Amino acid sequence: MTSVSPASLPALRVAVLGAGTVGTEVIRLIAEQGEDLAHRIGARLEVIGVAARDLERDRGPHVPRALLTADASALVRQADLVIEVMGGIEPARSLLLEAMEHGASVVTANKALLAQDGVTLYEAADAHGVDLHFEAAVAGAIPLVRPVRESLAGDRIQRVLGIVNGTTNYVLDAMTRTGASFQDALASAQELGYAEADPTADVQGHDAAAKASILASLAFHSRVNLSEVHCEGITEVSAQDIAAASRMGRTIKLLSIVERVGEGESERISARVYPALIPSSHPLASVSEAFNAVFIEADAAGSLMFYGQGAGGAPTASAVLGDAVSAARQRVHGGVGPREYSYAELAVAPLAELRSAFYVSLTVQDRPGVLAAIAGTFSAHGISISTIHQELLEDGEEPARAHIGITTHTAVESAMTAALTDFAGTATVLDVDSVLRIEGE
Repeated sequence: MTSVSPASLPALRVAVLGAGTVGTEVIRLIAEQGEDLAHRIGARLEVIGVAARDLERDRGPHVPRALLTADASALVRQADLVIEVMGGIEPARSLLLEAMEHGASVVTANKALLAQDGVTLYEAADAHGVDLHFEAAVAGAIPLVRPVRESLAGDRIQRVLGIVNGTTNYVLDAMTRTGASFQDALASAQELGYAEADPTADVQGHDAAAKASILASLAFHSRVNLSEVHCEGITEVSAQDIAAASRMGRTIKLLSIVERVGEGESERISARVYPALIPSSHPLASVSEAFNAVFIEADAAGSLMFYGQGAGGAPTASAVLGDAVSAARQRVHGGVGPREYSYAELAVAPLAELRSAFYVSLTVQDRPGVLAAIAGTFSAHGISISTIHQELLEDGEEPARAHIGITTHTAVESAMTAALTDFAGTATVLDVDSVLRIEGE
């Protein structure tokens, strides 16, 4: 069989929006693997321009200044394939819509845009008959989007649970391994480049919530907006919480959870992000540093686990380039890739109606009757206590104080909220230190 020279293959014009770490890596990979990619696609990928804010900054040998442009709009109108790694809502949304209007397929790593207004992009892709790929928007290099919307398209997914933010996993892992405070562990993450100078989107859970929105929409064929995802971050997780989890044979992870709740006509979706205690024997408990891992539970396939690098320039660029190859193949050989399916139209259940087991940490007055009063409050709201751990605080305060750690059996979220409100109105409960859900049991 005679090998075809890549030089003889037609070229596909590629525009890259964003010349940061990921964009630079994508361009490097296209340059270094160009011949192999051409054989896999049946066409050459030719980068015709790179939209950037700073046209003077040196970005290395693979991004010559001649490729850089500030006119992103003109660039996307000339392209067959647009790769968007600039982030943010605007101008990314307008540029991608303009690209699709002019017949270009789109690859994006923009989780925030997809979570907030993915519907607009999906509809534009359908209207113009082009592809929209976004593997890199969820869990970096881990192949997750494609398995959910293609490999498991013939199955019924029940639940997706995982660690999808590397920064928060590094921070919690460091707190667990070293006993460090949240602030010290975060500072370490920033020094090593695992956390941004402004880590708000990560530590407040917003990044993980955007990914949960995308996963819920894909897994359950229903449109789930970012605003419908319950979101809690890790800023309130203390060294005391970490120690308590260890004492109970558990560890704390920031989890993204999307699942079906209810049955038949009452079936809905739950989409939530929060720090939770999981058993130390659970596979997610051993996910360390900035790695990601995701469990999928499906009716026929059973339990599947995906694990790997969740962030970073090269891993993310790998996922972006995988999408670019898929979109390019479609252009060369005809047809379009997978579409958005929202036929199920399942509503999102409010957190208040869900059931969870809880760990509640309280600071109380150390005197007779306190435990009975706390148990009575829980009982009044239909909450059953599983275990109690009490420790006297020898801090010289008067009256004497104690710390109480309580785990409960599963209870309705609204009942726990009501019980905590009642505690706030008593003299014996001095402070509700923390409230964490328990998952994976």
